[in-house]
Amino acid sequence: MVDYSTAAWIKIILALVIAFAISFLATPLVKNFAVKVGAIDIPDKKRHIHSHPIPRMGGLAIFTGFLISVLLFANITTQVRGILVGAILIAVVGAIDDVLNLNAWLKFGVQILAAVIAVLSGIIINVVTNPLHITSSQAITIGILSVPVTILWIVGCTNSVNLIDGLDGLACGVSAIASLTMLVVSMLVSDSNSNVATILAALCGACLGFIPYNLNPAKIFMGDTGALLLGYILATASVIGMFKFYAIVTFILPVLALAVPLSDTICAFTRRILHGQSPFHADRSHFHHKLLDMGLNQKQAVAVLYAISAILGLAAVLITSKGPARNILAAIAFAIAVCIWWFVFRHNKNIHLHHEPAAQAPAAEETEEKNEEN
Repeated sequence: MVDYSTAAWIKIILALVIAFAISFLATPLVKNFAVKVGAIDIPDKKRHIHSHPIPRMGGLAIFTGFLISVLLFANITTQVRGILVGAILIAVVGAIDDVLNLNAWLKFGVQILAAVIAVLSGIIINVVTNPLHITSSQAITIGILSVPVTILWIVGCTNSVNLIDGLDGLACGVSAIASLTMLVVSMLVSDSNSNVATILAALCGACLGFIPYNLNPAKIFMGDTGALLLGYILATASVIGMFKFYAIVTFILPVLALAVPLSDTICAFTRRILHGQSPFHADRSHFHHKLLDMGLNQKQAVAVLYAISAILGLAAVLITSKGPARNILAAIAFAIAVCIWWFVFRHNKNIHLHHEPAAQAPAAEETEEKNEEN
């Protein structure tokens, strides 16, 4: 790992702790506010898994913890300012949508605008990996395609987190794992990444502060306010922290960190387009739905996807590490896989590959389905 100064370490740790504390303390207040303004998720028996109305807009607590922590501990460069402006735009529109159910294409336009703001602040993908070795170089400079590729990456990641927000604690937990992965990778790659590490630490802390209220059975959902916000911050931070400093595997690292939401999004959009549907058309064929259909309950399905995210995150860390650290991290990855396997299946030995009765399904959120109805 690159040597960081004591001051840098203190800022990173404090950013995580303060964001956690603010998010944790703010969530009950946001819950009461959501009830007052009518930001309530009403279940649809056809697609939703939860059985009773639950407040949403919990992403405001995540955003508050993240924003205050970044303002306190990060250096507000032009790029960081661009991230914050775009994040504010995403959060405001997400909060309005949690109350009024905005049109999906309007929200898509706002996401593009937020991505353009990031690009104008200097957050641009200039180099990608050359996996097919079509040239002698290990990386390809994409030139005039930099701007559209960056916008596609940011908008794609923004939507991907929103699309997996269908079980209690799933999107928030996966985002926490992804931000922690990017935090470690950015610190391994360059000592000039301490500012990005601080931002990712703030995001991770804010997610961890919200999770206790969002795990099954959820007391509040983060709604579009949180799901779109998390995807946007992860996307923009990954461009600064990984695409710029590790050219040989520039594309592999962020993809590994965000593999669960990105792969689910690609499959969902491809499936819908092949069936002649809008890519924003709601359905019940996401990865987490498949796990429920196999007989797992919500906690077990979420645990499986957490495990996949964690193991792929460790793979990203392994790629950037050197020496004996590789063996240590490989052992950790194996241990995590064994623990998750035990957790998922210890009470599931006699489960058959059939659905559990819908009435017995615990509370959960399908934010994406609400979004896509419009």
